[in-house]
Amino acid sequence: MGYEYAWVHLQYTIPPAVALTLLYRPFFTTLDIAVIATTPWDSYLIHHNIWTYPPNAIIGPTLFKIPLEEIFFFVVQTYNTSLIYLIFSKPTFHPIYLRGDEQSRMGQLRQRKWIGQAVLVGGILAGVNLLLDQGKGVYMGLILVWAGPFVLLLWTLAYQFILGLPFQNTVLPITLPTVYLWIVDTLALKRGTWVIESGTKLEWHLWEGLDIEEAVFFLATNLLIVFGLVAFDNSLAILQAFPSLFADVPYLPSPVLLIEALLKPTSEYDERRIVGLREALERLRKKSRSFYLASSVFQGRLRIDLILLYSFFRAADDLIDNASSVTEARSWITKLSTFLDKVYSPDPSLVAGSISNYVSIAFPSSVQSALIFLPTEYLSPAPLYDLLKGFEMDLDFSRDTVFPMQDLNALQLYASRVAATVAESCLELVYHHSCILTPQDKREKIIHAGGSMGIALQYVNIARDVSVDAKIGRVYLPSNWLNELNRSPEDIIKDPGSSEAERLRQRLLDEAAVIYEEVKGAIEELPLEARGPMRVAVESYMEIGRILRKPGYKVKAGRATVPKARRLRVAWNALSR
Repeated sequence: MGYEYAWVHLQYTIPPAVALTLLYRPFFTTLDIAVIATTPWDSYLIHHNIWTYPPNAIIGPTLFKIPLEEIFFFVVQTYNTSLIYLIFSKPTFHPIYLRGDEQSRMGQLRQRKWIGQAVLVGGILAGVNLLLDQGKGVYMGLILVWAGPFVLLLWTLAYQFILGLPFQNTVLPITLPTVYLWIVDTLALKRGTWVIESGTKLEWHLWEGLDIEEAVFFLATNLLIVFGLVAFDNSLAILQAFPSLFADVPYLPSPVLLIEALLKPTSEYDERRIVGLREALERLRKKSRSFYLASSVFQGRLRIDLILLYSFFRAADDLIDNASSVTEARSWITKLSTFLDKVYSPDPSLVAGSISNYVSIAFPSSVQSALIFLPTEYLSPAPLYDLLKGFEMDLDFSRDTVFPMQDLNALQLYASRVAATVAESCLELVYHHSCILTPQDKREKIIHAGGSMGIALQYVNIARDVSVDAKIGRVYLPSNWLNELNRSPEDIIKDPGSSEAERLRQRLLDEAAVIYEEVKGAIEELPLEARGPMRVAVESYMEIGRILRKPGYKVKAGRATVPKARRLRVAWNALSR
């Protein structure tokens, strides 16, 4: 009996597992770790004296002649590689990497699929040939014949994602653990912790001390793990992205449903919806880094609908802000109101096709998908109409009269229309997608609290944007506050960096902090799956206010910015509660 192999785990496999677990702990949902496929193959190798373990290197207990330490090795390898994949893929919005028939042809995906299949089939046949020879290539042959069919199957089912996902989602989760295990294996072979018997290996080396078979084995096992996870994500993306194909999707889909999704012909994909999702995510990435970060920790169709909802808000806001005149801006508000009238009309003649036709005629192509894919079937109309009233208040700055934000009540009304509406609509989607039934009175109470939080977050945005707003002739700081300091909105426009402006910025942040403290507890009454992500959304915005509290904050394009590392830390802490 010996502890050499156990020490390999204590030194090289368990510490990374602990570190990765602690890092990913706040993001855990469900992990599927499969190790059964490796066990019979491993047993075969030992039975046929390809691998041996010196008695003084192992503790003793075995399963099918496989040492306990070896069983644990494959469990911990699968666990570590899976966590690395999950860490890198967490921010990824997988539905945008789906490709319909037309996009597959344009990107020559099918040709690349066939090339990959040909290479893998060639590898399997080479493995068969090595096994038939029963010579020095037996070990390599077993690796190729064992792993090849699994990799070929996964490649055939999920080639779109394997080829289309970002480098960090596929190559890095394979490469990092593979190279690490190559190093660990080299040390173990040199120490004699395990031995590959001569006569069963090719005697080729990747580097001194590492047999080529061992290098290929760890590469193959990590390929299997990552390709399996990619296939799982590919299947989930299909299930979640196309309600027309899969109306109801359980939180944990069955294996049969996952396979059904992967086998669904790409000709049935709604390519326009895929493009709309890409445009929505890109709009979110450019317009709101805080919500872009927060959206990555929501799950499933809730995440999709929240992105589509926020895309609509941003697209509508851009139409108004980018208008060349007040007249044009008002025409966009009228058209948006007409769009909502058609969507919520009880007239059965106004089918989706007629609404889509109106959007294609009335709105520029850059925003059409934001309107067409707005999930209005799950949303109340009132917050959306109130948003348009908020846009009208923005246009009041163009009048040659007093500034519209005369006092805190006026500002609160404005914030309730442009921000509380957003929060209320988001929470409506949360409750629609939740599998937990919440009593109506409790739901209304929490949605109201969410609206109040939206007002607090809008106050933070206004405090951040004092200089930016001044450049376009707008001052959202209450005029009666300015009067108390013997200043006017015109003074802020002339000098938005003045000490008076800073004092009122801090006062507005105080107002935001009071509301935040009053209603933040409502987050903990949300359905469990939404609590952590909603904390991230709120804390990401409130962190801007905390930045503004400290002198010397970083300014980009006239706005205080939160460094990326700090935003990630805020998100991690919010999820860890």
